[in-house]
Amino acid sequence: MNNSQQCGTDRSPDPDRPQARGTDRSVARRAELITIGRKLFADTSYDALSMDDIARQAGVAKGLIYYYFKSKRGYYLAIIEDSVADLVARAAGDTELPPEERAHRTIDGYLRYAEHHQAAYRTIVSGGVGFDAEVHAIRDGVREAIIGTIAEGAYGRRAVPPLARTALLGWLCSVEGITLDWIGRADAAGERELSRDAVRELLVRTLRETLDVIEEFEPTCPAPPRA
Repeated sequence: MNNSQQCGTDRSPDPDRPQARGTDRSVARRAELITIGRKLFADTSYDALSMDDIARQAGVAKGLIYYYFKSKRGYYLAIIEDSVADLVARAAGDTELPPEERAHRTIDGYLRYAEHHQAAYRTIVSGGVGFDAEVHAIRDGVREAIIGTIAEGAYGRRAVPPLARTALLGWLCSVEGITLDWIGRADAAGERELSRDAVRELLVRTLRETLDVIEEFEPTCPAPPRA
């Protein structure tokens, strides 16, 4: 399954984003460049890095990046899709846990990702540079994947009625806003105003309340028993 499929999107390949080509060595080289790019863009905006900057900091010839990704945009989108796959994988783990413990693990993994990959997280949530339709599609795919993960943990299935999906989307949008505020508030020493544990418990509590409200409006989606 490729990254687009993991994110719930089904789009034709973008000419700016060629698939990995050639031998296993080529695939590994492309993956290495994506790993380097994730570090370069971790705390630096898209516009602040030129292709010359990227090649110099990566210690590679600029032509190598063009060979695998064709353009700066192609490279950037490949990095975002790799970051998205990481975020979705963290949220989708621990499927055998009881619902409440799984919710804790899912939200904790989500917050850990945002904390340690702030630039990528901001890009995913905000939808990219300006109005970038493709990054918006990636973001929407992430949302659907995480909603499906929450629904599966709560109800044992990913497909839920429209009202339940809308309520879960509303909760997830609040998660994004709270997470952005949380990672953006730190003192000069990098200490956050709120601990990750406090934010996680807040989000778990609001999810519990959302599931209770869903049950009131949609009896086919009963909230899991409280631990």
